[in-house]
Amino acid sequence: MTATRRSFTLGIAGAALALPALAQGSRAVSIVVAFPPGGETDVLARIYAERLAPRIGRNVVVENRSGASGTIGAVYVSRAAPDGDTLLFAPNTFAIAPHVMRAQQPYDPVADFTPIIQTGTNALILMASRQSGLRSLADVVAQAKAGRVGNYGSPGSGSPMNVLGELFNRTAGISLAEVAYRGTAPLVADLLAGVVPVGFVTPAVVTEHVRAGTITPIAVSSRDRAALVPDVPTFIESGFDVEVTAWYGLFGPRGMQAAQTEALNTQMNAILAMPEVRERMLGMGIAPAGGTAAQFAALVRAESERYGRLVREFNISAG
Repeated sequence: MTATRRSFTLGIAGAALALPALAQGSRAVSIVVAFPPGGETDVLARIYAERLAPRIGRNVVVENRSGASGTIGAVYVSRAAPDGDTLLFAPNTFAIAPHVMRAQQPYDPVADFTPIIQTGTNALILMASRQSGLRSLADVVAQAKAGRVGNYGSPGSGSPMNVLGELFNRTAGISLAEVAYRGTAPLVADLLAGVVPVGFVTPAVVTEHVRAGTITPIAVSSRDRAALVPDVPTFIESGFDVEVTAWYGLFGPRGMQAAQTEALNTQMNAILAMPEVRERMLGMGIAPAGGTAAQFAALVRAESERYGRLVREFNISAG
């Protein structure tokens, strides 16, 4: 496990924007990111933290507590006092990982947290190495059935990409084996080198390679095409009824006061409406979301149930 911190200060006008429900504490608010610095989740957390600090009249610290598919940071927040001083910013791996851990389930994504707001959604994309010669989903399926393509890469067992890979297997009637990497960077490196024929990632991490023609986009997993790669068809367009998207959201520990939850939700909705924030997010391929805490709670509950069912069905376990 690694832990790093970066603080965002109030600025001159900070106190003027403070809300009573959020400005009661004397120490900094900590937003825990359960993944290493530099990834999409970490970058998003820092975008929000920088703008949240002056709005609540308190310093905001982004703290990386990475390890075990995000469960170390999530467990840390679940055990924190429900005073609004310790929050978790997480992707939807948060709702999958406990089911993958099975008997050692470290937390309950529904019962152990207070959902605050969904901040964005992101498509997933199937990429093929140039060496594979694959150009479409039809190619992938035909080559898989012929025994010429036997595996796919994911950033880790139990990731949304892993679930997407198994859904594609079932829908297409094929049986590609997962090759689980420790993150996106080594997976992309092996795609470029032709070590693995296909792999599932997010569009932002491969956009430059797509433009350079060094890696081949096959299909995106959202219902609509992804803005970063508008020429790439969806799985549904290509004849496969598969839809999986990543999402990101802010949580507190179970038992947070409703006034604090609503105040944070209000401030985060305002931040998500800022033109510069929307531009940064869209540039990463992430569509800003927002909405109420109740809406996010309903999403987390539904996603936990869905992914729990799929993890059991596909016998996905921590790798």
